[in-house]
Amino acid sequence: MKQQLESYQNRVNAALEERLSKQAKPTPECPKLFEAMQYATLNKGKRIRPALAYAIAEALDIPLDKVDSLACALELIHSYSLVHDDLPAMDDDDLRRGQPTTHIKYNEAYAILVGDAQQTLAFQIIAEDPKLDAETKVKLIMLLSKACGANGMIGGQVIDIDSTGIEISLQQLETLHQLKTGAMIQASLLMGAAQSTKFGELSPQIKSLGKYIGLAFQVHDDILDIEADSETLGKPQGSDLELNKSTYPKLLGLNEAKDYRDQLITKAKSTLKEMKLESKFLIELIDYIGNRHY
Repeated sequence: MKQQLESYQNRVNAALEERLSKQAKPTPECPKLFEAMQYATLNKGKRIRPALAYAIAEALDIPLDKVDSLACALELIHSYSLVHDDLPAMDDDDLRRGQPTTHIKYNEAYAILVGDAQQTLAFQIIAEDPKLDAETKVKLIMLLSKACGANGMIGGQVIDIDSTGIEISLQQLETLHQLKTGAMIQASLLMGAAQSTKFGELSPQIKSLGKYIGLAFQVHDDILDIEADSETLGKPQGSDLELNKSTYPKLLGLNEAKDYRDQLITKAKSTLKEMKLESKFLIELIDYIGNRHY
């Protein structure tokens, strides 16, 4: 699994480098902006979302050169969300992926603009891809915009902010993370599969798979915030506790949160089996999500 994940990581990193380098040429008057965009994007990210897109595409016999632009778009949206999430007005973090956050390295204004530029570049990359037809581009842009907008990731971030410091129910916490984390993970699978002739029949199961993976990912994130150290995490350990965030260990207890994570992983693997997709990597990746150290 590690070798295949590294292959996907290297592939999307190369595609991101190529596309980011092109951005600097039309407006050479803004070198610091493009330097900051590269800093925020080309770091030590796990690239889980592109990996999910590549893996399900391969399982459905979709050529990976038709997936590169959407893989870049997914990572750019994820990266922009982290840049903005780290800002003082939100989580106020100084460390991300083992390096100073973008607003610490540059300044707050640059961090805001870098995130804005990453977000718009994501859609531009899909729209300009010569390997995709117009219908596919519209489908991919629709899936991505829905997942990262007010009814997806951004909506989840707002709920996260509004629920800080207060007690919420398990159902409310699940809604929060289905939007904040799960929507983009679900979109990664849907976008990776979107060019398949089986997309229509598989969509309901893909959505369920994305839901279980997204929730398992977030529950384990909450657990790592308690159990891992800052050096391993690449960000401050205990930041959720310090900010009085609503988390699964806080709501359920640490051991119960681990049990819940394991139940979600089992459901994800069962859903994948029902889909009859031959992907050893996806099975191993689902297990990795619940066993990763950062």
